[in-house]
Amino acid sequence: MSTRISLLQSAEQAVRQRGYHGFSYADLAREIGIRKASIHHHFPTKADLGIALIERYNAAFFDQLKNIKDAEGTAADQLRAYLRLYRDALDNGEQVCLCVSLSAGRDHLSNEILDHLDQFHRDSLHWLEQLFERAKADGSMSLHAAPEAEASAALALVEGAQLLARASRDVTQFDQSTRALHARLSPNKPH
Repeated sequence: MSTRISLLQSAEQAVRQRGYHGFSYADLAREIGIRKASIHHHFPTKADLGIALIERYNAAFFDQLKNIKDAEGTAADQLRAYLRLYRDALDNGEQVCLCVSLSAGRDHLSNEILDHLDQFHRDSLHWLEQLFERAKADGSMSLHAAPEAEASAALALVEGAQLLARASRDVTQFDQSTRALHARLSPNKPH
């Protein structure tokens, strides 16, 4: 594995567990076993590292969403898979998704990182809106609002549920928070 990939993996883990400001280049250097100057070779500033992290995470996340769309049948099945994706990312309450962590600490992020973070959320909302449009067409879940509103509510729900589960280090907080949304899904598969 290349040094750059090792740095990105280590930094992502740190952000997901401790937040963007919860680690330093010295921490990464110690963990990877390299000199701090070597990190600056790959990422001159922490903002450069943050942008690379979110770009990498964004690509992997939307690949997973494409796989969900391709593999799962109804919109309800796809939403179940989406909820599992967020639940699994909690690692038993030890961490949250990268973008959830960045959102929680957004007051101290550079404008460039914020632009990437905002784009991630716009893309997520677009994917969810399409999902709720499919749900409207296939009848696999009950909708209480327009697809745009459902998408916003679903994204807020999963990101907030992750924060609750992380705060308590109890993944059942995520399950309790998403239970009402699960109840709206057709019973084609068990939750």
